[in-house]
Amino acid sequence: MTGHTWKNWAGNQTAHPADYLTPRTIDELRSVVLRAAESGLRVKCVGAGHSFSSIAVTDGVQVSLDMLYGIESVVPEADGSTSVTVLAGTRLRELTARLWDLGLAMTNLGDIDSQSVAGAISTGTHGTGARFGGIATQVRALEILTADGQLINCSATFDTDLFDAARVGLGALGIITKVTLTCEPAFALHAVEAPATLDGTLAHLDETVSGVDHFEFYWFPHTDRVLTKRNTRLPADTPLSPLGSVRAYIDDELLSNTVFEVVNRAVTRFPRATPRVNKFSARALSSREFTDRSYRVFASSRTVRFREMEYAIPAESTTYVLREINRWLESSTVTVAFPVEVRFAAGDDIWLSTAYGRDTAYIAVHQYHRMDHREYFDAVEAIARSVGGRPHWGKLNSLRTEEFAGTYEHFDDFCDIRDKFDPDRLFDNEYLQQRLRK
Repeated sequence: MTGHTWKNWAGNQTAHPADYLTPRTIDELRSVVLRAAESGLRVKCVGAGHSFSSIAVTDGVQVSLDMLYGIESVVPEADGSTSVTVLAGTRLRELTARLWDLGLAMTNLGDIDSQSVAGAISTGTHGTGARFGGIATQVRALEILTADGQLINCSATFDTDLFDAARVGLGALGIITKVTLTCEPAFALHAVEAPATLDGTLAHLDETVSGVDHFEFYWFPHTDRVLTKRNTRLPADTPLSPLGSVRAYIDDELLSNTVFEVVNRAVTRFPRATPRVNKFSARALSSREFTDRSYRVFASSRTVRFREMEYAIPAESTTYVLREINRWLESSTVTVAFPVEVRFAAGDDIWLSTAYGRDTAYIAVHQYHRMDHREYFDAVEAIARSVGGRPHWGKLNSLRTEEFAGTYEHFDDFCDIRDKFDPDRLFDNEYLQQRLRK
């Protein structure tokens, strides 16, 4: 499709590719890659477009994997887990529902489930829970289409360097065509959501994070108010008590989306009202408790447009970073109506994972899309960088190659793998040029 204009979900990234294609088979995808190489055009894949960064932007051939979807195989393993191989364009929302029907579940998920499997792992998407890594840690094997049209399989036991690089591969090494995930028996989640204070939450943070399966909280800037979320894993045959349709609509659609949109439009015009509005918003959130299928609890509906930056910091630096952000806001004229999201994850061994080698806290800051985010994001970025923070690959940041090289132990190893599998930079774009070795 020529003359196509692509925008990401947030509306802050736009591409005018020379061609936009949606291959229906891997053979068709191979033909697309080889034709582009012959024509001197670069190739970039796009999934749901939920990255805030320009990772999928290209003026070459933009390829959607939406037609490459579905479960290919389900194989029980000796360790009690199950290997599930899926085509790379499969959306997490559809996959998790299908897994439940098979008596299975992904170990952890983020709070958005519209992404494709390949897009989620390639950008380092994660959820929360001190014992659980990001989605890429659930990957057992990958099939990758390289620049010369070869299909290469890699895993923890075969072509391990490619596997270590490609699990969070930024789309720089080739096109992921199939993903084999380690799944576990289906489980339910008992969710307890309650308002609290920031001081009280931070005072018991280590105990809470280690004692709750999946813990996160949202801090309302300009206030001491937070909303805590505690999700506890239960067997799949636990009697479910999901939110009623009326309560779910009021909380998750009306308050969290419709009213929140109105609130943000209002404070855009009257920014001085933001602290009072945040105090009111925090008090308006009441406690709630429910039990439902794991994937239904993990994910939330998001319709209000925003810009986001997220930094992965050492877990032990959480209190310091939040206190510093609060101090900066108190001394600044910047106002923020969006809560700061705080989540946690176990360290892992994936080369470009933001949680590589350390237990991690994720501090995500947001700004309404009609407001300037730059001063706020720059300040938070400086604070996070002061403790060795690493930015989320799919979200906004200002770092460049030299800073990434000093942040990741295996940065040069990753670039060497890229040199091997894409020496002519068929899968290159401006985003990668600013972050990886030339």
